Amino acid sequence: MLVALPWVARADAFDDELLAIQTRWAEIQYQTADDQKADAFEALRDRSQRFAAAHPERPEAKIWDGIVLSTWAGAKGGLGALSLVKKARQDFEQALAQDERSLDGSALTSLGSLYYQVPGWPIGFGDDDKARELLTRALEINPNGIDSNYFYADFLLDQGDQDGARRYFTKALQAPPRPQRPLADQGRRQDIQSKLKGMNS
Repeated sequence: MLVALPWVARADAFDDELLAIQTRWAEIQYQTADDQKADAFEALRDRSQRFAAAHPERPEAKIWDGIVLSTWAGAKGGLGALSLVKKARQDFEQALAQDERSLDGSALTSLGSLYYQVPGWPIGFGDDDKARELLTRALEINPNGIDSNYFYADFLLDQGDQDGARRYFTKALQAPPRPQRPLADQGRRQDIQSKLKGMNS
């Protein structure tokens, strides 16, 4: 008779909830109508916040709470979104303090993307130099990842470096699939193709 050890059961439960949050995020991001996304992300944030609070020792939970917050902010828009991205930044910074390599450097990628997308002082905390530093560190940890390459490419595009952006978008398209996250991979590839099409038009 096999007996499940308590720590094994806890680890399985953590991984299951993390994947559930990741899957729901992809459903909202890529399959939900734009006018319904803000409410859907707000509901998911209740779940991700509880998850992070229940596992303060796990940077993965903080990373995904921050990702949900920042995409909710993007869907919400306007100055009201700024408080959400500030909370997301705190999540990412706390995760980095625990383990910057967690989830293949996702906190670096996510925080770097905030720094180039959020307005600079005095409205927000945007900083292109900080963005470049964080995104290149993420690439050092995960040189072949779809997200690490996508966000660095998008940053380069934002900086006016179309050749560099095209190179990293192309590399992102060649990233190995994530078996547990097919919808996220499919949606991200659509994002990349849209960016490349916009550059070529």
